[in-house]
Amino acid sequence: MRQTKMPALHESYRPGNWRDVVGQSKALAVLNRFRDRGALAGRAYWISGQSGTGKTTIAKLLAAECAEGFATEEIDGGQVTTEVLDQLERDCRQRPFGAGSCLIVNEAHGLRAPIIRRLLVILDSLPAWVTVIFTTTSDAQESMFEDQLDAHPLLSRCTVLPLARRDLARPFAQRALEIARAEGLDGRPIEDYVKLAQQHRNNLRAMLSAIESGAMLPAAE
Repeated sequence: MRQTKMPALHESYRPGNWRDVVGQSKALAVLNRFRDRGALAGRAYWISGQSGTGKTTIAKLLAAECAEGFATEEIDGGQVTTEVLDQLERDCRQRPFGAGSCLIVNEAHGLRAPIIRRLLVILDSLPAWVTVIFTTTSDAQESMFEDQLDAHPLLSRCTVLPLARRDLARPFAQRALEIARAEGLDGRPIEDYVKLAQQHRNNLRAMLSAIESGAMLPAAE
């Protein structure tokens, strides 16, 4: 009998609302200001940060707020083709089925030079119903593109959201502890979770993978 594959903890417990996002209050404050002005959609965002700090989660929550699921596409930067940009331009010309649309480009440092040049034109005049979200783990944004294209023109067309790197150990430890308890995988004090966060350089995804493997179960006597 074929067994159903269970999702990993980081997917099972990926925040489904903004209240559950931890450690990124500054980025969320920026989004709140746009939301208060009714200006959350209709712009491009550039979300950068270390692995496991919330880039994908924030991108997905932002897309869900700005667009309908059927009008949201998620793709890696290296796989963005002229056909993808053709669709983006069509969405800019005509609102799809009356809904907002969103393009999420992960690993945006993999974008090729011709694609970037065309994006510069598209992003200059995004309509209110189209949102584009780039995510990347790269810190060296000025030289991250493999074609050595200057990143400034693209970044200047985006709202840049650099995610926090510091002061994440304790909030991530608390979140990991809550998940471990819910899954019956907890047997350690909170300070051990803080050490786990430090060990994994504040990568919550890596922390949950370790917990799933039993890292926080009581030590054998």
